[in-house]
Parts: sequence; structure tokens; C-alpha cells
Amino acid sequence: MGDQTVPAKGNVLGSLVPARYVLAVLGSVAMAIIYGLKVNLSVAMVAMLNHSALAHGSTPTEAKEHVNAEPVCQGSNSTEAVEDGPFIWSEPVQGMILSCYFWGYLVSQVPGARVAESFSARWVMFFSVLINVVCTLLTPVAAKLHYVAMIVMRIGEGIGGGVTFPAMHVMLASWAPPNERSVMSAIVYAGTALGTVISMLMAGVLAGTLGWESVFYVMGGLSCLWMVLWLWLVQDTPSKQPLISQEERDLITTSLGSGSSSGHNEPKPPVPWRKVFTSAPFYGILIAHVCNNWGWYMLLIELPFYMKQVLQFNIKENAVVTAIPFLTMWFFSMALSKTLDALRTRGKITTTIARKTATFIASAVPMVCLLALCYIGCQRGLAVSLMTIGITAIGGMFCGLLSNHIDIAPNYAGTLMAITNTAATLSGIIVPIFVGQITHGNQTIGAWRVIFFVTIALYVVEIIAYLLLASGEEQPWNKGDKPASSIEAAEAEATPLNTKESKQNYNGQEQ
Repeated sequence: MGDQTVPAKGNVLGSLVPARYVLAVLGSVAMAIIYGLKVNLSVAMVAMLNHSALAHGSTPTEAKEHVNAEPVCQGSNSTEAVEDGPFIWSEPVQGMILSCYFWGYLVSQVPGARVAESFSARWVMFFSVLINVVCTLLTPVAAKLHYVAMIVMRIGEGIGGGVTFPAMHVMLASWAPPNERSVMSAIVYAGTALGTVISMLMAGVLAGTLGWESVFYVMGGLSCLWMVLWLWLVQDTPSKQPLISQEERDLITTSLGSGSSSGHNEPKPPVPWRKVFTSAPFYGILIAHVCNNWGWYMLLIELPFYMKQVLQFNIKENAVVTAIPFLTMWFFSMALSKTLDALRTRGKITTTIARKTATFIASAVPMVCLLALCYIGCQRGLAVSLMTIGITAIGGMFCGLLSNHIDIAPNYAGTLMAITNTAATLSGIIVPIFVGQITHGNQTIGAWRVIFFVTIALYVVEIIAYLLLASGEEQPWNKGDKPASSIEAAEAEATPLNTKESKQNYNGQEQ
């Protein structure tokens, strides 16, 4: 039968703004919500912890190590009263609470991707945000019960958050024309940076004025509005979207090929697992994703603690200084993606060069900044400047490696993203535990120097692997495990003049 195209209702969306960019913006807001509700705990926890009790509870050995280690920097307001909260959670417990988000994140991605590809990415995204909102609103109650209840809430948020990247990859594969893929991907995934900015700023202000509980109640409540807009304005494919101009629908479906508009209603060939796991471009993305995520989560999750432990910023200063780099990252990612797409459209560079350039920027620049950070000591202004430059440059990953799955295999973009993001999630699990163990009883510049050197080494691995292995070209196995002759026959049959649906329509007109 084929997919039934829904007629446009007066070109409502198309007359105001292209429907594909409504999808991109709301997708960006969804990513902002997911990341905002993920990182708010990193800031709120500074206000939740009883730092005085934790300091007095260190063992004699830890105290001796701390005295012999390099001293922390001197801050102007490091003992601000608002920073003492009710919870006495040691550094290892803090690391466990922060990392357990990724336990849920780890297990949900591949199943979520297959559901999104086979049924509806739109509904997968909706339930992802819904789960995060519910768990966020329950977090204050859980924290007061026991830290184990906090772990349960964080795992729930992780399960919801794990399906977002695969689901959005599926939607972008159905909605983004190839020459706009970098821009639309950057708009969507840069929402992670925007959500980080808003969350850190809001969390700092709310925790410092209304108390740490307000961080979760306010941010969780505001996120509910998105769910209404998403169900109203977004559909899985252009052919299912009534609020779109016919011109835009034709533009998207023509650029993607006649089969792309039909989305989930046309069966896709099964995933060619053997070819996927013997593909050099796939391994280029996989290695880069794992290494880049280590640096990303190091800065995303642990930066507030570095600001507190070493540079001695109080919670309000901490929130502002930590959030600013993610705002500049958002602007940079937009500018870089637009520039690379313009160069590709003019034939100046290939897709492969565009992806490698963006990924190189996203790894080399923060690597150099972290190296410099190891040796500047307590120069707070210079430290903030270096972290701002490094985090800003990480925005290149949105139009680099994170867009690359759609290039090499649009039919399996969600599944490929789920595989690489699952592997990369191990970084999110390890980073908080690793940092907690290194800084336990030793919250000094020397301890953080070890942490930064490990991150630098992984950035080197990322640069080498991605430059050698990555590609921006569609891979032959995107058509499945079919032999070449079958693929050619299927493509010939899929042309507008030869489709069975076209013949049926023609016969119907004859009758």
C-alpha cells in the first residue's frame, strides 16, 4: 500500500517557518531538557552536601595526605553558608550517585533505537522526556529517604535519556536534506549545550536563593510544556505531517529519495551486523565517540567540583562560571555547522573533510587547553578562559562525529548511534567514579592534574583514529545484506515511474 501522505492543512507551518526546522528546534529543546535535568544535580549537589561535616570526617591518613599535597587555591567566599546542606555523602558516594545515571543510559539505547526505527521515534522522544520529568520531580523526596533512592531516580532518568540520541538520529534521517544535515544536526544536538547553560545557571540561582529542592521542582515543572508542543507540532516523517507546505514536503522527499518519505511504514532490511562490525568508518566513529565523551563528561559533570574544590568558587560564582562556556559552545557549533554546510554545497570540501575538520577542532583544542590548565596553578581568570575556549571547541562534535552515522548509513542511523553511544556511555559511568577516587581526601591541583592528563591521552587517541578511519560517504551495507544485483533492482523499482503504487494510481486513473 505504501505510506499515506497526509494533506497539508493550509500550509500552516510552511507559511511561517519550515516544518523541518520546527522539528529541529523542538528536538533541540528536548535535548536541552534531557541534559538540563541530567546536569542540574552536579550543581545542586554542591548545595546539598554538608561540607563542614565531610571535612571533619576525613581519616588521619587522608588529612596527612591532604596537608602534604599541593594546596588548593584561595577563594574569596569559599565558606558561604548556603553551601552547607543536609547530606553527608563521601566522595565515592557522590561519584556513584552521579555515575548511576549512565547505568540506565547504557541499557536503553539499542532497544530504544530499534523501537524508534521500527515504530515511532516521535513517541520514543516523548516518553524519554516524560520519564526524566517524573524522576526529577521525585528527586527531593528520594534524597531525603536514602541515597539508594536517589540512585533509583537517576537510573530512571538515564533510561529515558539513553534513547534520545538514537531517536533523534532516526528523525533527522527522515527530515534533513543532505545539504542541510550539518546545520539541522547541530541545531538539535547543540541543545545539549544550551540545556547545560540554562540548567547550571538556574540550579545555581535556585539553590542559592530558594534552596536545593527548588532546583528539581522548578526545572521539572517547566519541562512539561515541551511535551504538549512536541505532540502537536511534530510527526515522524514529512509524509505524516499535516502542518507543512507541499513545496517543503517535495523538497525533503526528493532530496532523500522516494523511499525516505515513507519512514517507518516501509520495511527496512535487517541490520547487517557483520558488515557494520567490519566497517572502518564505523570504528572511526566508535573510537572517537568514546574518547570524546570522556572529555565531554569530564567537563560536563566534574567541572563544578573542580571550581569548588580547587579554584574555590562559591555556588553562585560556580554556576555562572561553569555555564558560560556552554553558551559560547552553542554559538560556535551553529557557526561552524553553517560554514561547513556552505562549503560542502559549493563543492569546496567533501562531507568526509567536513566531519574530520569539525571533530579535530572538538578534540585538539580542548586537549591543548587541559594541558595548559595543568600548569597555571591558581590563576583563576586564566583557568576560566582556558575552560571556556576548550568547552566552546567541543561544539564541533555536533556537526562532526555525531552527524557521521547518518552519512554512512541513514537506514540504520539510530542503531549505529545507539551502538557508539552505548560504548561512549562507559565514559559517563567511569568519569565520576574515577574523579571521586582520585580526589578522595586529596582535593588539590595535583589530583586534578592526573585527571586532566588521562583526558589528554584519550583526545590523542580520538584524533588519530578518526582522521585515519572516518568517512562521510554512504557505505554499501546501508542497503542491508542484499547482493549488489538485488540492490540495483530494488533501486530501479523504487523510481517514481516504476513503483507499484504509481502503476496502481495510473490504472486507477485509466478506469
